[in-house]
Amino acid sequence: MRTLKYLQSNEFLLDVDLWRLSANSEELNKVKNKPQLCGKFLETVKEYVSESGSPMNFISTLRKPILQFFQGDLCQTHQIYCLNHTTTVFYLEKMRQREDFGIYLKWCEQGEQCRRLHLTELLVVPLHCLTRYLLLLNNNWKRSTDKTEKVSIWSLEEKVEKSMQDLEGKVKCLDNFQKFRQLHEVIIWPEVWDHYKRFFVPEGLKQSLRENSENILSSASRLLHDRRLTLAESTRLLDVYRFLFDDFLSITKIKHNKKKYGGSDTGLTLVCPSLAPELQSVVREGGFCQVLDQPITLDRLILKNVDAIHKTWMSEIERAISNYMK
Repeated sequence: MRTLKYLQSNEFLLDVDLWRLSANSEELNKVKNKPQLCGKFLETVKEYVSESGSPMNFISTLRKPILQFFQGDLCQTHQIYCLNHTTTVFYLEKMRQREDFGIYLKWCEQGEQCRRLHLTELLVVPLHCLTRYLLLLNNNWKRSTDKTEKVSIWSLEEKVEKSMQDLEGKVKCLDNFQKFRQLHEVIIWPEVWDHYKRFFVPEGLKQSLRENSENILSSASRLLHDRRLTLAESTRLLDVYRFLFDDFLSITKIKHNKKKYGGSDTGLTLVCPSLAPELQSVVREGGFCQVLDQPITLDRLILKNVDAIHKTWMSEIERAISNYMK
């Protein structure tokens, strides 16, 4: 980041967003290095050698920097970084397509500090720290013989574990929101008045109907199963994508825009990683899913003659119908 700031001070890569590229990594480093754990360990060893304390006192003293290390905002800072990680990876993949940024990135990754790792691999490292901290605390709790010390370590272990649980919930919520937003962009619902032309819809009702169709998904967590399939019509085979929700089945036709979906200048489409691989492929190809007809509610859906190839679909639909009827 120091190199990038230097380049920007000389009017290079001015449009690169530092926060989107690294989130709060600088703040995270400051928290991790205050106090510096390794430095404290070294100071403790020197004190022990000079004072020639007993082994039991040395072990007890050695745990003090560990307890100090977990005081403050360490867990909160990690949460902020983890919640921004997906956005950071998306932004990095987008920017690396640019020639000027690619030169800067290649130069950075050749540095000794990167240890031959790419930036995407380095960005993952802080995500694993909380788990390792939990193991470190647990090992020290097992080896401690002082009751007061064990209570202190146990309270810190609970704090880190609770932070991890909170983080998991926040990540799931954020991922669900991103998936929900992209599904809204990918699935195109036909206007009712265009689909049923023999019915007249007053202009005053069109906006209300349009808003209802836009909110029909309500939440991405309602999506149970989706897959790219072939629909056999009377005279042709149609490439379709089916979405099974907890209360209806929707059949869509895959269409393609002349311009890449998302309109990125680099030609790269950013796709929510929690989407099914087949749907990610459709989006990256510049496609979208046009709903063919009104969704089929599960209480009106009947399965017949499903071959062995599509057993997964049959099982998912049968389970969804059973839950819906309950």
